[in-house]
Amino acid sequence: MSSSTKSPRLNRLPQGQRKASSWVAMPPIRWDYPEVSKDNWRLKVYGLVKNPVYLNWQEFTQLPQEDFTIDFHCVTRWSKLDQSFRGIHLKHIIELVKPTPQAKYIILEGDDGYTTNLSLEEVEKFGDCFIAIQMEGRDIEIKHGGPVRVIVPQLYGWKSAKFLCGIKFSATDEPGYWETRGYHNHGDPWSEERYS
Repeated sequence: MSSSTKSPRLNRLPQGQRKASSWVAMPPIRWDYPEVSKDNWRLKVYGLVKNPVYLNWQEFTQLPQEDFTIDFHCVTRWSKLDQSFRGIHLKHIIELVKPTPQAKYIILEGDDGYTTNLSLEEVEKFGDCFIAIQMEGRDIEIKHGGPVRVIVPQLYGWKSAKFLCGIKFSATDEPGYWETRGYHNHGDPWSEERYS
């Protein structure tokens, strides 16, 4: 199954952003990159779900994959338009684990200790959030958050957690690494929700 997602906006560059010709590699939150390969990578999906799972690479990549073309906006004011990825739509994870009615938030966890928060309602409303396994037809490099990272096109890039290893469904909001350090809890580029 293949799909392509593009921004419906006439002006695809939010105010305050500049168009980048290539993807900018932002450093991890700690000095060293996590040592994760496909062989030792695992995804734990847990919390307020009826069917918690702990997937290895083979199990994860057996989920339906799609092709995505998105615009990506970093809070540091660069935007990369028409960025191509291959990945697994978050809706497939949601269908697999079956969140309970109490689940209102998704907390994304990275192997480097990073976390960020998303509203489950927004993820379901926008419908274009996915877990990327390839970027421009190649495996995602460690400097870009590989082997697996989340992409949330409608929000600033810090919501697109790198080095993904966990997804927790929660009844309460849990602001993550940048949200607790002065960044906006939501992060809409079109409203310039950069800082709280």
